[in-house]
Amino acid sequence: MTVWRNALRAGVVLAGLTGAVLTLAAPAQAAFATEMSGLPARFTAGDQVRTISAVVSQTDRRGGCAKVRWSMVLTVRGIRLDQVKMDRVEENGDFPLEVRTEGDVARLTDRQLDPGTLCPGRTVTARYRVAFAEDVTQGRITLAAEAYDANLRLLARQTATRSVVGVGATPTATPSATPTLSEPTSEPEEAASTPVDEPVADQPVDAAPPAAGRPVSQAGGFGLVHAAFLLGGLLLSLGVGLLLRLRHLTRAAATEAEEPPVDRLWERPTTTGRWRPARR
Repeated sequence: MTVWRNALRAGVVLAGLTGAVLTLAAPAQAAFATEMSGLPARFTAGDQVRTISAVVSQTDRRGGCAKVRWSMVLTVRGIRLDQVKMDRVEENGDFPLEVRTEGDVARLTDRQLDPGTLCPGRTVTARYRVAFAEDVTQGRITLAAEAYDANLRLLARQTATRSVVGVGATPTATPSATPTLSEPTSEPEEAASTPVDEPVADQPVDAAPPAAGRPVSQAGGFGLVHAAFLLGGLLLSLGVGLLLRLRHLTRAAATEAEEPPVDRLWERPTTTGRWRPARR
């Protein structure tokens, strides 16, 4: 009975702790919200620099104040990470960042806590400057702003995806495509009109394909291909015959080795012994 009582008490304590943890964790995830502003419809590569902002707010009026640490995650497609430049800025200038990259993903995390304090009715804002290299033609970028507290617990996260286009990508491609399409179309038309007007010109064109089958035409209907097939069939037949003959000889040799010769069947074993004097 004592063991069952202790087990029941331990179960009640664990259930109470689990409920308390879930109760504290649920409001923490739902009490904060993050928004991103300043995002254009699409980014343009070149010297154009865009300033975007991430704002975190506390929707629960009953909560206390907290310090915030920002982390921005970049995911690129169609462009490289070295073609993207992003800085974290504050009123005093650039804000120190810790950058980590893996493949097409880069994470920019604040080395220090944000100067502002998050409280009910008070927000904390992070500003970033984004620019792209001039050699970017087309691609996409995904920005994910994450707000953490001093204990590195995620408070809220907001994601946005935008396209990136180059400055001179569209105008340069249009004129270059026009002459390349017009010149090939005129050449097939001239080539197609030549055989119709002069049927004799078809002879060199038709003479080219038989060059691949030249052995057939030189042999007069029985070329090297047919001879090779016949020779292969003959060699195959000889090989099969030799294998059958070898198998027959092997079986015959095995049979002779197992059966003793006929002459030895009638021989009696001779026993050697000493001569003993006959008894009288």
